[in-house]
Amino acid sequence: MDATPAPAKPRDWAPRIWEGCDYFAWLRLLLRNRAAVGLPYAYIAGIVSCTTFANTLFRWWQEYRYGERIDAVTFRDPPVFVVGHWRAGTTLLHELLVLDERFTSPSTLQCFVPCHFLLSEPLFRNQLAFLAPEKRPMDNMPAGWDRPQEDEFALALLGLPSTYTDVAFPNRGPLFPGSLDLSGLSPQELAKWKRTFVRFLKTVTLTDRRRLVLKSPPHTARIPVLLDLFPGAKFVHIKRDPYKLFASTVNLWLSLARSHGLQTPHRGPELEEKVFREFRTIYERLEQAKPLVPPGNFVEVRYEDLTRDLVGGVEGVYAGLGLGGFDGVRPKLEDYAARTRGYETNKWEITPESRAKIRGRWGDLIAKLGYE
Repeated sequence: MDATPAPAKPRDWAPRIWEGCDYFAWLRLLLRNRAAVGLPYAYIAGIVSCTTFANTLFRWWQEYRYGERIDAVTFRDPPVFVVGHWRAGTTLLHELLVLDERFTSPSTLQCFVPCHFLLSEPLFRNQLAFLAPEKRPMDNMPAGWDRPQEDEFALALLGLPSTYTDVAFPNRGPLFPGSLDLSGLSPQELAKWKRTFVRFLKTVTLTDRRRLVLKSPPHTARIPVLLDLFPGAKFVHIKRDPYKLFASTVNLWLSLARSHGLQTPHRGPELEEKVFREFRTIYERLEQAKPLVPPGNFVEVRYEDLTRDLVGGVEGVYAGLGLGGFDGVRPKLEDYAARTRGYETNKWEITPESRAKIRGRWGDLIAKLGYE
């Protein structure tokens, strides 16, 4: 009798995201961090230098070949934005919404290879499929080229200021202060940010004309700019217990730095300070922006309620935003809920000392979010 083959062991590695970067963005990233690449990561920096040079050549080729078609793209409907702090359940809600066949989203491939995916998508899906990440580094959720992804990765790799570039050199200070809410950008930089963002979305839309559902925690602090670009945009904000968010977000940045950094990261007070600072920026900007959103274009959902009742939670989002067509997606949501029943999220123990510190830094925002 033939022996049953052992199941393949999942690999725990994936290429550094910087390998999808524009060459000039990569050079700026190096120079602004004084090329402080850790010795064990020097070979990775060499690989990134080669791949980013090729990315830029292909970016120019893509622009030459598809530029006029991208220019001509129009959006049939304004996007739906899933906003909320990191680890608040934005990925879960994003994946639930794109189950609707009327909607689409940038894929992981498009966000990690933003320079030339119109040219290279068949190559990555076939010959280079093994490079796709199998799971996210910060939790147990699956990953892959076709899964919906947050566009902030694409913007960072295209050279726009982003808090995500802090992951490359985690032991140094923020590379682009004020990039989270775009307040640190000059008028020229902000205009470039808008152009690059819209052009990326047009490039995605060229491959799929359906309505975009976009998810990115930094967008929570950018609603006025997003409304300027898309006046009819709709927003769904998902919120979660801030005490749990703190521990989980610290782990997020540490996991990303270990998986994609060019230095050996250490967990120090700077990392916690980043989490404290950015939480406040996100929710202060969100509260300021809420009155700007037209009625019927903003809805909130609690993570705790959504995970108790996925179908009912999404139905509330559809009703609040007037999306219509919920009965058509209900069977897919019920199937998703059945398949993921029993999924275990990461558990975080919060000491009384940490809880007191979090309350001291975020107490007013915790009360506004309804978790007092």
